[in-house]
Formats: sequence, C-alpha cells, structure tokens
Amino acid sequence: MIDLKVLRENPDVVRVSQQARGEDPGLVDALAEADVARRTAISAADNLRAEQKAASKLIGSAAPDQRPALLAAAKELAERVKGAESAQADAEKSFSAAHMAISNVVIDGVPAGGVDDFVVLDTVGEPPALDNPKDHLELGESLGLIDMGRGAKVAGARFYFLTGAGALLQLGLLQLAMRVAVENGCTPIIPPVLVRPEVMAGTGFLGAHADEVYRLEGEDLYLVGTSEVPLAGFHADEILDLSHGPQRYAAWSSCFRREAGSYGKDTRGIIRVHQFDKVEGFVYCRPEEAEAEHQRLLGWQRQMLAHIEVPYRVIDVAAGDLGSSAARKFDCEAWVPTQQTYRELTSTSNCTTFQARRLAVRYRDENGKPQTAATLNGTLATTRWLVAILENHQQPDGSVRVPEALVPYVGTTVLEPGRKT
Repeated sequence: MIDLKVLRENPDVVRVSQQARGEDPGLVDALAEADVARRTAISAADNLRAEQKAASKLIGSAAPDQRPALLAAAKELAERVKGAESAQADAEKSFSAAHMAISNVVIDGVPAGGVDDFVVLDTVGEPPALDNPKDHLELGESLGLIDMGRGAKVAGARFYFLTGAGALLQLGLLQLAMRVAVENGCTPIIPPVLVRPEVMAGTGFLGAHADEVYRLEGEDLYLVGTSEVPLAGFHADEILDLSHGPQRYAAWSSCFRREAGSYGKDTRGIIRVHQFDKVEGFVYCRPEEAEAEHQRLLGWQRQMLAHIEVPYRVIDVAAGDLGSSAARKFDCEAWVPTQQTYRELTSTSNCTTFQARRLAVRYRDENGKPQTAATLNGTLATTRWLVAILENHQQPDGSVRVPEALVPYVGTTVLEPGRKT
C-alpha cells in the first residue's frame, strides 16, 4: 500500500504516478475521500463511546429516582454507539479497498508508457555469429536435455522433463546462484511454495495478475510464482533489527504460473511454462537504502550473467509494465540467436515500503520509533536461462559448450549428441 502521508501532503505525485502507469488517476481522489470518511467515522464513534462512558459513571452515582431516565438515555446512546461502530466498520472496509486499489508510486526517472517504452541502460557482449542456429528445444532434444513430449503426456501443455545433463545444467546453475548470493552476504533459504492469501495479497499478486496464480481449492492456499512471496511474508508482523544494515536473503524454490492470457505465446520449448525453478534474492532495508540495494541486486545479476557468458542488455522498465508493487524495475535480457532479439532473464524490483506496509514489516529508527521497512527482490537464476545458454553456446556440429563456471556441476566441457532417455 502507498504511504498515506504522500497522499495527504502531495496527491499530485500519486496522480502523476497513476498516469505514468496508464492507470486511473481518479482512484487517488477516491482514496482521499475514503480516508476522510474513515477518519470522520472513527472520530464520531470515539466521541460517542466517550459519551457512553461518562453516562455510565452518572448512572452509578445517580439517585434512585434519576436512574430510570438515565438508563433510558444510556440505552438510546448504546444504539447510537452501535450504529457509529457499524458505520466505522463500513468506512474502514471502503478505505481498505480504495487503498489496495492504487499501485506503488513510481520513482522519479522511471520511463512513462507501456511494454515497448523501456530505456536501454547498458549492453554487454556481442551476439555470436551463427549460421542457421538451432533453437534451444531442437538442441535440448538432440542432446537429451529436454523432453517436452513426455512432459505433456504426464502433466499437459507447457510442462517438460529436464533429463541427463539438462538436469545437471539446471542444478548447477541454481547452485552457482546460491553460491554467488551467499558470497554477497545473503542468507540461503528453502521456502514453502504454498502461502496463505494474506501473504499473496501482501506482495501484490492478487490484483491485476491474480489470474496468473494457482489456487488450491478447499485449502485456501496459493502456489507461489516466485520466492519473493514467501520471503516477503517471512518477517510479516515483525520489527526487524536493521541497525547493522539490510537483511539479505536468497531462496531456491520451484515456482508455478498459470500463464493465463498467454495463449499462443512462446508455446515452443521452455521459455513460458507452468513450472520452473528459480533462485530469488530478497532484501529488507531502510527506505533511504533502497535505491543502493537495488543497484546491488542488479550487480549480483550481472555477476551471474557473466558466469554463463551470454550477451545481454539492461533495461529500465516503463511504468506501465511494472507490477503493482514495484516503484522501479530493471530487467536483464539475454540475446536469443534464433529469435534475433533480447529476452528477459532477470528482473529486480524496488518495492519501496509498499509490500512491507501491507505485511506490517517494520524496523526502529534512531529514536526507537517503529517505521515501515523497504523491500526489494531480484532473480539470480531460473530455468529459462537454459534457453540462452544452449542457443548462445551452440557449435556447428550440434554440440553445446558448457560455460566454464558450470563445468564443475555438469561434469563436462561440451554437451554432445548421444543416447536419449
């Protein structure tokens, strides 16, 4: 949720943010009105409760002949209190809905516009010169790494098996990501992949993208699409000790996405699938430290991309393409030779205090007063990375060179065609 202080003191900042995202600026006025109505209802209920308390004292000290009239007045007052409390509850509900409807306020400098309005911040490496390159699925099948057919037979469309060296390649990639994270001061975590509704909602995934999330009917639990969700809930309703600096984590988990609305998009191979593995970095910090932590997360992603030796670019994602929780997001996109374009491998988002306010994650300032923390997240490796590795490191004979950093995990320097599973 956005900071109400910003809304009350400078609502135009929130309106401009909404417009940059392509979202309704009228929601700002609706929230401001709901905020006033809520405070008015709280004041009215408080005043009546105080009046009721005073009336109760009068009854206790009143003469017997005065008590019937006082009791009748008290009964009437009790009804008024009951009505005021009901009005307060309704006002609170309306306010909460209006508050939840507004996305995070974007940071100054974020490009306005939609998915195509990003700004390229950096380009690293040169795309390989390949004659008639094979795509990752053709390579994966010929090398016995990926089996989409059996994945569909067992689980349906957009599922797959990673087999042989394909499994080793993914496990090595994820282990390397965890090693990089730990070397950079992160605490490694294996989180639950099922979370309660309040945690999923707290991270902002039950808004516009709710149809992407798998829900277990009858259990009231959701399968996570990223470890960001359980990590954001890890310190819910807690006061953190940030006196020695940010708290940094890295989680390895399987992730699940319905890919609703993506019919016909990236149906070939493992670019857009329902289940994948990922290592996610996550940071809790003071709000004034968030932008520096954002750059730090981006730096870890650059380290990982250097390890897998693929060309990539860094983009500043436009406001209209941000998730509701993100105030700014950087994507690293790797070159995919068969598509002759860059495709997203990593994202890192600065969520400022938006998620922590919903989840009641706080810290104590220099005066010991609780304040809302900031949260950030960033991908350090995921199954999709195999696409960039296979396509960029393919060789004319159909083999694939293994990036040096992954050789110890895979056990060979070159993946060559051989017996399939």
